[in-house]
Amino acid sequence: MTRKSFAFAIATGAALVALCAIGSWAQHAEVPALGGVTKAVAVLHATKKGGDVHGKISFTQTPKGILVEGTIEGLTPGLHGFHVHEFGDCGSDDAMSAGGHFNPTNMPHAGPHADKRHVGDLGNIEANDKGVAKIDLHDSAITLSGAHSIIGRGLIVHAKADDLKSAPAGAAGDRVACGVIGVAKAAGMMSGTAPAKK
Repeated sequence: MTRKSFAFAIATGAALVALCAIGSWAQHAEVPALGGVTKAVAVLHATKKGGDVHGKISFTQTPKGILVEGTIEGLTPGLHGFHVHEFGDCGSDDAMSAGGHFNPTNMPHAGPHADKRHVGDLGNIEANDKGVAKIDLHDSAITLSGAHSIIGRGLIVHAKADDLKSAPAGAAGDRVACGVIGVAKAAGMMSGTAPAKK
């Protein structure tokens, strides 16, 4: 192979790599920007102390705020603190890697209906005698877009009830489940495409 043909082969290879990268970027560029997110999801997995806790929670933009709904199983019967945390990191066996409550406005810990509260303060969920909690609530503090978006944050379920006042986390005990809140496929979207225009 001559130097000229070798240089041509290298240039052609580099061009192909660049085209592949551009094609991949273009495909992902069609996904709506975070400002257009209308639905998110978190799949919850048990921590080391969580036993068999698991569930799936969806977050949907509505005119009344964000609709939070889903089911969590494997809990002890009773109330459990339920919060959005700073980081979407469930890597440690106790989920402490998720950080504290998501609190970008530097407010005190409180209940979900308080005027001044952490953005991540979603209050308590209640598990029935079979350990199943059905969640169906609206929240006006959390968002799926903008500077205070919960996308990429952690969703935590605690072992005990949140007393809705004690700093920093309502004395809710161990973290028994953790999930990362991610963008979900919205109705009318095909994979890798922008939402259909109406």
